[in-house]
Amino acid sequence: MFKHTLIALTLLAAATLFSLPAFSQEDMTHVPTDAFGKLERPAAVFSHDEHNEKAGIESCNACHHVWVNGVLAEDEDSVGTPCSDCHALEQDGDTPGLQDAYHQQCWGCHEKQAKGPVMCGECHVKS
Repeated sequence: MFKHTLIALTLLAAATLFSLPAFSQEDMTHVPTDAFGKLERPAAVFSHDEHNEKAGIESCNACHHVWVNGVLAEDEDSVGTPCSDCHALEQDGDTPGLQDAYHQQCWGCHEKQAKGPVMCGECHVKS
């Protein structure tokens, strides 16, 4: 009995640990701005789950990409890793700076899909 309980608890703990990244952005309402310091505009409004549902995005790596030696790793994602871990404030070689990375990721997709906001005030909404 003890062995079965221990196995069940271990499986439950592992399932919880591996599912946390999926729920970590559940309450997100704005794009994270901690790395920027003082902002010129309000943080971009962004409801993670609502956005992905409306956009039909099912794969995390559609936004949470991983590049290895200059090549996009198709089957990997960077969920749980802040964008600022890979993107410094300023461009570094071929790696865009943090603001450009956000803009390229968001605008680029919105323009490609011909959906979503593309004007500054549509994302950076003054309260």
